[in-house]
Amino acid sequence: MKKRLYKSLLLIFAILLIDQSTKIWVKLSMLPGEEIKVIDDVLKIHFVENPGAAFGFTLMSIFPNLSPESAQRILVLFSMVIFFVVLYFWWKHLHGDSPMLWILSLIVAGAIGNLIDRIFYGILFAPINHYTGGWLLGQVVDMIYIDIWQGFLPSWIPLWGGSYVALWPIFNVADMSITIAILLLIFFPKRFMQEQHAHYQPAATQEKT
Repeated sequence: MKKRLYKSLLLIFAILLIDQSTKIWVKLSMLPGEEIKVIDDVLKIHFVENPGAAFGFTLMSIFPNLSPESAQRILVLFSMVIFFVVLYFWWKHLHGDSPMLWILSLIVAGAIGNLIDRIFYGILFAPINHYTGGWLLGQVVDMIYIDIWQGFLPSWIPLWGGSYVALWPIFNVADMSITIAILLLIFFPKRFMQEQHAHYQPAATQEKT
């Protein structure tokens, strides 16, 4: 267990180090909306700050009577609940040899990375923030932009209809970590789910097989 724990913590720490280093560099070096071309017009560093969840979704889209501050704090608290649920399963998978541990390690690292922004950035970067901050009122720093398509969505699309959006959302290293974990589960479900099932199979059953 100790060996798996150390390897998992090393993976989580490495992702967090890259994630927070890039975010802090962007916060201190760029203004919101500023961008740097990396590969022509396709891959860019484009600094934006996201007060909501993935794809800019906020609770105010569903509950318009909520104040922005209340909606953001509720979102952070909800994210923390999900994080502790994932953390519980991560701890369970430290025992044995299930490869699901590495999927959960990626998700834990990504969740911590974005929670740091939401919980602390509203205070840590208060002098340079372009928004009113506070505890649990930080905005997630996004900067990696793959510029495939931009335009207005058809008005018939719920919630986002008529909005100007980019086909590929701007994201960060924490988002990448979570996305990679999800894609691995989608494309290689047997690799992770079947071995996980075998790991938790009762000893008597395993002997018969």
